[in-house]
Formats: sequence, structure tokens, C-alpha cells
Amino acid sequence: MKPYGTLPDGTTARLFTLRNKHGMLARVTDFGALLVGLEVPDRNGHVQDVTLGYDTLHGWIKDNAYLGATVGRFGNRIAHGKFSLNGEDYSLATNNDPGGIPCALHGGLVGFNKVLWAADPFEESDRRGVRLTYVSPDGEEGYPGTLTSVVTYTLTDANELLWTATATVEGRATPINLVHHTYWNLSGDPSTSINDHLLTLQADHFLPTDSGLIPTGDRAPVAGTPLDFTSPRVIGDRVETPDPNLALANGYDHCWVLRDTPAGQTTRLAATLHDPKSGRTLTLLTDQPGLQFYGGNFLDGSALGKNGLPYHRRSGCCLETEAFPDAPNQPAFPSAILHPGQTYSHRMVHQFSW
Repeated sequence: MKPYGTLPDGTTARLFTLRNKHGMLARVTDFGALLVGLEVPDRNGHVQDVTLGYDTLHGWIKDNAYLGATVGRFGNRIAHGKFSLNGEDYSLATNNDPGGIPCALHGGLVGFNKVLWAADPFEESDRRGVRLTYVSPDGEEGYPGTLTSVVTYTLTDANELLWTATATVEGRATPINLVHHTYWNLSGDPSTSINDHLLTLQADHFLPTDSGLIPTGDRAPVAGTPLDFTSPRVIGDRVETPDPNLALANGYDHCWVLRDTPAGQTTRLAATLHDPKSGRTLTLLTDQPGLQFYGGNFLDGSALGKNGLPYHRRSGCCLETEAFPDAPNQPAFPSAILHPGQTYSHRMVHQFSW
């Protein structure tokens, strides 16, 4: 642990470094509960950072692409920034407008990725981690209830990066969808595109959207579409296919409906991402119903990332396990409402091999 920089209000952010016995290294900061970097060997033992991000705290403060972010209270979109709950109507800040249609995105104007969390590092025989806590007051960004969230990063000697989140609410029920939003480029070279990575998604259906990227409420089969990743497919092979779903999102930026968790298991396989050049593979398991695969379509090179490199279009991709977008407004979707006396839980297991 060491100081990472000073925030505008004068408080100090800290950086926590986690290592395992196989050469992996994770860096986490208590500002935004961000994953600052993850270093992974390749097939030849060459260790590289496989995430997009910034060299200094200042970059993370200015970031508007949610690099490495813990997103909350509600990750992804809520239509028009409005929802009704227990007979009351709520309005949120609308900070995104795809297709010219406003929505609330990733928690609002100041989401969980822009606040300082309390941090408690820990070490066990085969793992090291940091536990981060944030208390969001009733009414913050328009959301009801006082929400206490705990996010834990754990790096294990089994080459796993675990991201887990739990939360409880007091006073009033609230929508919740805590999401991990790291951008991956398994080549370790963000000057190259992720279009040559191979992706597999354990999903037979996806959620079609309107022009505002809000789900219509339908579940459409992926079979016969460019959104079929049920077997390994090169990401870039079909991304420019004339397809109405890809046209709306400028590429891949959709929620896939994950297959059910097998009986007796708490998590199941969600996705596999593989870089043929380096040999690195990321295998992702989760307990959430959906996975947003975002192909970095809106990265435009305007922000300088690590080592001063610009991040251009599709230089990284996100695999965000989550509740379904706009779930508070969609009764047919799995509930994303947390009531007092309940505990929210979200678990992601990132398994790396090379």
C-alpha cells in the first residue's frame, strides 16, 4: 500500500498491490474501487498489463469511459433516468443519450467510480486482497435508501482475480446493479485492436434494444446473427456486418442472456476470451443473469492512457456481468431491487491461463 495522489477535496487516495506466486500482479485503488492494472505472463513468460487505464490518479479522476471502474448504484442504462418503486416516482440524472434519447448510465453524474472508498487489505496463505466499503446516502444521485456496498478484489495463487460485491440498504428499497467495468486487451499492447481476440459467450439469447440502447423487453436468439458467440469466434470477423443490432450500437454493446446456473453451483461459466498471439486466456464465471460485451466502439483516442498511449476504437473490450439493463422498468426481467433486510451479492471469477 502506498499513497496514490490527492483528490480535489484534499483527501489522499491509496494504491494497493497484490501479487501471486506465478508472476501475476494486480493494482487496486480506493478511489472508485478501481482496478488500476493487472499484469499477466504470456506463453513465453513475458509479463504485461492486460487492462486499459492511466498512469496517475489525475487520469482516473478525468476518465469518462469507466476504465477499470466499479460502477454503481446501477450499472448500464435506465430509460429516461426514471423508474417507479413502491408507489413513488424517481428521477435520476440523464448523463447519456444514444440515438438522441436520454438515459441514466452507470450510476449518474458522480457514480461509485468517482468516490473514495474505505479500504482494508488482507492476506491469506494462497491469496491477497483488499476489501473496499462505500456508504451511499439516501437520495444520492436520486436513488432511494442508504446503501452500504462492499467490493473485494482477491488475487489467488490459482491465477484467479476475484471481484465480489455485496450490499445492504436501510430505509427504502433501491435498484442495484454493481458492475465491474475493466477494459481487457490480452495482447498487452493497447495500440492493437481486440478484433483479433477469440470470444465465446455461454448465451443462446440476447436483449434487443431500441435506438436509445434500452432493451425492448424481448429475448432474441443469437443463432444466425453476428451476435452468436456460442462457439469461439474472432471478434472482428462480423463486427462490420450490416445488421440492425450492430448498427444501433456502432458494434458490439449488448447484453447477452446467460444460461442458467447448474443445480448445486453458485457460479457458472459466462465467457472465454483468448488472444492467439500471446496465448493468454481469460475465463469468466459469474452468478449474474446477464453479460454486457462492449467492444470499445466509442474509444476515440482523445484520452492518453498508460505510457501516454491513446486508446483508439476497439483497443479494449469489456465483459460486464450484471443484472439486465433497465430492469427497474421491465417487470419481465429478473428483479434488480434490493429491499431492507436483504443482501445483494455479485461474484465474478476471472481465471487466467497462458
